[in-house]
Amino acid sequence: MCGIMGYVGPQQAAPVLLDGLRRLEYRGYDSAGVAVTNGKIDVRKAEGKIDRLANLLDDEPLHGTVGIGHTRWATHGEPSDVNAHPHTDPSGQFVVVHNGIIENFQTLREALQEDGHDFTSDTDTEILAHLVANEYEGDLENAVRRAVAKAEGAYALVVMTKHEPGKIVAVRRISPLIVGLGDGETFLASDIPAVLHRTRDFLIVEDGEMVVVTENGAVIETIAGEPVAREVMHIDWDAEQAEKGGFDHFMLKEIHEQPAVVTETLGGRLDEDGTAWLEDVHFDDDFARDFDELWITACGTAYHAGLVGKEIFRRLLRIPTTVEYAHEMRYNDPLISDRSLTVAISQSGETADTLAAARLAKERGSRLLSLTNVVGSTLSREADDILYTRAGPEISVASTKAYLAMLIAQYLLALRIGRARGVVDEGLAARVAHGLSLLPGQVEQLLHREEEVIAAAEEILDAEDVYFIGRGLDYAVAMEGSLKLKEISYLHSEAMPAGELKHGTLALITAGTPVIVVLTQQALYDKTISAVQEVKARGGKVLAIAYEDDDQIHKFAHSVLRIPRADDLLGPVAAVVPLQLLAYHVARLRGHDIDQPRNLAKSVTVE
Repeated sequence: MCGIMGYVGPQQAAPVLLDGLRRLEYRGYDSAGVAVTNGKIDVRKAEGKIDRLANLLDDEPLHGTVGIGHTRWATHGEPSDVNAHPHTDPSGQFVVVHNGIIENFQTLREALQEDGHDFTSDTDTEILAHLVANEYEGDLENAVRRAVAKAEGAYALVVMTKHEPGKIVAVRRISPLIVGLGDGETFLASDIPAVLHRTRDFLIVEDGEMVVVTENGAVIETIAGEPVAREVMHIDWDAEQAEKGGFDHFMLKEIHEQPAVVTETLGGRLDEDGTAWLEDVHFDDDFARDFDELWITACGTAYHAGLVGKEIFRRLLRIPTTVEYAHEMRYNDPLISDRSLTVAISQSGETADTLAAARLAKERGSRLLSLTNVVGSTLSREADDILYTRAGPEISVASTKAYLAMLIAQYLLALRIGRARGVVDEGLAARVAHGLSLLPGQVEQLLHREEEVIAAAEEILDAEDVYFIGRGLDYAVAMEGSLKLKEISYLHSEAMPAGELKHGTLALITAGTPVIVVLTQQALYDKTISAVQEVKARGGKVLAIAYEDDDQIHKFAHSVLRIPRADDLLGPVAAVVPLQLLAYHVARLRGHDIDQPRNLAKSVTVE
């Protein structure tokens, strides 16, 4: 999710790179750097905002007309000058920038260290520079091919060497890359806005492809070396549209990024047999076996992710699990002890109430695990263990991809603890692992069914009240669906367990009242249908989120949004996607400011 820039042409590269990186600032970052070739490789990089890098370049200018640049969002190693990109090999003759995750970086690092390699950073990226240098035999493309054959993961890699100074070689494995075609100059970037003011003609590098960039243009091949014919795409977006990838809003763009986010969150962390490798979760198996209770604390969307987590931990681990709003946990004298594990969930890692609740848990002797998206955040610094979601920067106030990443992270944590405690056997672990591996493709399928969601949005557009119901894990999803709708469409929305409907709220169900039901939990299916029938008997309009092979739901629901069949335990991942899209399209049809809804902020850093 970081920013990549590359330039080959007649201009001095450093100012072009810096300008492009500034135009990618919306993607979020914690450090920045550039490198040029001028008979040697020269690098300048700095933690913090691009202005700090610009000041460094004023003091120590770079000269050369070929270069690469990067804005980093930390995944391996805290934000620092040393961990900032670009990274070189020990000889300084090869330099790389890289977005994404190298899943087997620890194995590669150890092997290289055994061969005498010394590393200066904590990043997975630096390994790639060492690998390319090792494989170089006079042909940079072949060296990169051999290097990436050893590197597992989802990433974009950009490489230069002093030995071939007029060339940049890049590889895409999931993380985006584009080429901008100018007059006697060529640009490389992770996103079109970086160079839209310089050219309107682009080549899109697809997954599994390599591109060689020179001042005369670009040649695209598969990583295996097969030639690729790619038509030039002419872009007539304005700068704001370009930042959003052609989508009308950041929220919609971030919803569509979710297949890649699930892949990133899982990357390198899960074996086929269900063994979870969580690099910054340091507790040992003895602790995993011995703690007595699990507490989850969070606010807003993160709290709803915690509700899903509670069900996952209870079902898989058979551990007493409590979910508390952080702002309530602070003041209700929670019975946390040194026999507890507390999971504090915050996208930013700076949510004031969550930080205070996490500190209270630590004061009472609990081990603290932070589940957050931001490396180096306050929550991550204060925790004993860290589980990074790797969702990348999220710009829309209404959280979508960060929520989904929080769910995936909790499945991984449950597998890690469950295998250690002996309560998740190999068969169950493998089944869950297989289900998780299918999720990116299943979420992708749902994004192609948007027209059905738009039709459903038109049905509830003018409602005064909307109700969401579900049971078990479906209730947790209903809570998040209701929040999404109310925070951006401003419709009054309420969620409750389906069984609770008859204990008061049914009095509000009249002819035409929309009731949205989530139906992924087979053990509770009939009970939930009973509530649906009560709604239908009073004239309510039922919209169901149901599996695509559910051949009964059409008898009870006015309309149905179908999701791919999954293990019921994993149902919340697919089920929330149509609810995100539903909220988005209702808000769009009502003409609201979707990315910045009234009265709300992205990161709540005050009580």
